[in-house]
Amino acid sequence: MARLFGTDGVRGLANADLTAELALDLSVCAAHVLADRGEFEGHRPLAVVGRDTRISGQFLEAAVVAGLASAGVDVLLLGVLPTPGVAYMTERLGADLGVMLSASHNPMPDNGIKFLARGGHKLDDAIEIAIERRMGEPWARPTGGDVGRVQAYDTAVEEYAAHLESTITHPLVGIKVVLDCAEGAAHAAGPRALEDAGATVIAIHADPDGLNINDNCGSTHLGSLQAAVVEHGAHAGFALDGDADRCLAVDAEGNVVDGDQILAILSLSLLEQGRLAKDTVVATVMSNLGFVQAMRAGGVGVRQTKVGDRYVLEAMKVSGYSLGGEQSGHVILRDHATTGDGILTTLHVMERMATTGKSLAELASVMTRLPQVLLNVAGVDKSRADEDAVLAAAVAEEEAVLGERGRILLRPSGTEPIVRVMVEAPTHDEAHGVAVRLADVVKRQLAL
Repeated sequence: MARLFGTDGVRGLANADLTAELALDLSVCAAHVLADRGEFEGHRPLAVVGRDTRISGQFLEAAVVAGLASAGVDVLLLGVLPTPGVAYMTERLGADLGVMLSASHNPMPDNGIKFLARGGHKLDDAIEIAIERRMGEPWARPTGGDVGRVQAYDTAVEEYAAHLESTITHPLVGIKVVLDCAEGAAHAAGPRALEDAGATVIAIHADPDGLNINDNCGSTHLGSLQAAVVEHGAHAGFALDGDADRCLAVDAEGNVVDGDQILAILSLSLLEQGRLAKDTVVATVMSNLGFVQAMRAGGVGVRQTKVGDRYVLEAMKVSGYSLGGEQSGHVILRDHATTGDGILTTLHVMERMATTGKSLAELASVMTRLPQVLLNVAGVDKSRADEDAVLAAAVAEEEAVLGERGRILLRPSGTEPIVRVMVEAPTHDEAHGVAVRLADVVKRQLAL
């Protein structure tokens, strides 16, 4: 059977790939696997369920709740809440299971199901595999008082926003910020948390109708945020995605501040406070070389992982690091959250602005982004990317020319017959030239 779970739960086109029947079966099997592991022993099992603003989330929520309750699990409905909010409420309420219905930054027709273990942590791969293996199996259904009870939990937004605000110690009074809520899960919690912290907040794309999530807004479409920051004379702007587990920023002039720059700002802030565990930050191999150089100059070690926030978090947990993230804006502050949290990140960047008196542009200037060119070479045998001697020689030759001025990364796609060629160099023209030459070698040597 093909794997249902990807790197971030089960995703697909809602009501086509991701159906009500599938959502119900997954929930039943999740309950059975956790029960067999002894997670429910000695008490009535409890799950919390949240969703983003996609219209399909309504029927999928009903299916998930039906599955859990029919398997004897009590359910609290959190309503529309960011993914990190569901993770927080899973821990706060002592729930055995958290469920988030969202496809994050994907287009509206998609949706997804993410399960969280007790404490708000992502399920282990082994548990996800066990859930898949039990799909469709016969089971003894509880009856009478043993079926699950379902209740609405109406204060999740308020409790989550209060938690976020409590993580900073310096008020944000005097800072005007534009927050792009992506017509998504943070449309209520995001502005509330920033306002409670003292900021003047101009919320845009905060009127979801079930159909407009991520539609030309949010962290994948920064144009309207850039315009709004300039129009309102704001000090900065931050853009969340549909489930608010990541954010990107723009400075007062409308210039983009990406995830690497945000991570650099927070790394140096935590280092200064003596709160950067092992004086090291976790990033991925796609982080700009300028980030690595800036951290080295600032006395911060950089541990790099494969692309994906799950790999960043895994490295953080195994080695006890407190900060990690990706260029895309996933930032994990482990002292306060078990997953990436765009609102939390926004608050802590703004707190750094408030405590230093520096603008976002000044803070971001700690690193200089090297021009980065990424070419996707399709229709090739990606399995031979690490073995072909001619390709390896071509890479070595280009690396010798670049030296420490740049970087080359060849990365096979995890899902497609594609090899990604990424080059960083002092100028865009030089990076592009190297990338094109290597892409030609990839096409020639790895042709199917």
